[in-house]
Amino acid sequence: MAASALSAAAPRRRTRTLRPGFLISRAIVYAVVIIGAIIFAFPFVWMLSASVKPPGEVFIYPPKWIPSVWQFSHYTQPWTEVPFATFYKNTAIVVCIDIVATVFSSSIVAFAFARMRFRGRGFLFLLIVSTLMLPSQVTLIPQYVLFAHLHWVNTLRPLIVPVFFGSAFNIFLLRQFMMGIPHEMDDAARMDGATWLGIYWRIMLPLAAPALGVVAIFEFTFRWNDFFGPLIYLNTPDKFTIQLGLRMLTTQYTSDVPGTMAMTVVSLVPVLAIFFLAQRYFIQGIVISGIKG
Repeated sequence: MAASALSAAAPRRRTRTLRPGFLISRAIVYAVVIIGAIIFAFPFVWMLSASVKPPGEVFIYPPKWIPSVWQFSHYTQPWTEVPFATFYKNTAIVVCIDIVATVFSSSIVAFAFARMRFRGRGFLFLLIVSTLMLPSQVTLIPQYVLFAHLHWVNTLRPLIVPVFFGSAFNIFLLRQFMMGIPHEMDDAARMDGATWLGIYWRIMLPLAAPALGVVAIFEFTFRWNDFFGPLIYLNTPDKFTIQLGLRMLTTQYTSDVPGTMAMTVVSLVPVLAIFFLAQRYFIQGIVISGIKG
């Protein structure tokens, strides 16, 4: 009897969800999403098309999306003219060290604010978060003067060392996540003789893996695409990162647009690969970190 009632209710539920108003609203949502995706994908598609075009077809109007001659040499010729292998090596060094440094430094500070009780904790956390409202241009000159006195200009150190002191945004994100972990786990670990460092290493870090993944993805994306920092502190090509190397394809008198587009596509491959491989953890960490605390 109950089974027949459930089977009779199921079609009614499906009928309610498929009413005309629901279908129209869903169609509008999908249409808006598709239009938005096309608009945002337009520059990337143009970049792909321009990377294999002859130079004379790049700026013709109306745009010619399919080139008359496919020139894949734009993907190989810049490697012989500009030391892109060195640029990739420098960028990889900066990115790898910065990811490890920011995950460690930001997580341990966030752990202290989320789990420990000490006098002035709220004021110190408010002071750290308030630095998010401070424009980077305000601290640019004092930082440059400091690094100049340390003889760190034209080295990778100004791009690496500050990361070991944590990031206000990452500290805030990780703290919000850690505050949602039950404190009973800390108490149980303390009863078993665990120290604060043991709780941080054995309990907090494994449980905060989704949020740590978000921090790592943010750091990778920012450092890989960073142009302003290397522009300020690096002067010689042997120290350049990828973003500065792309600028070398454009001079005051000539501009290799197809080559620049081809090398830009190549530089985007690691970012796109990381995002598509880790997007599930990325979205999960964003959702959880945004609602905790």
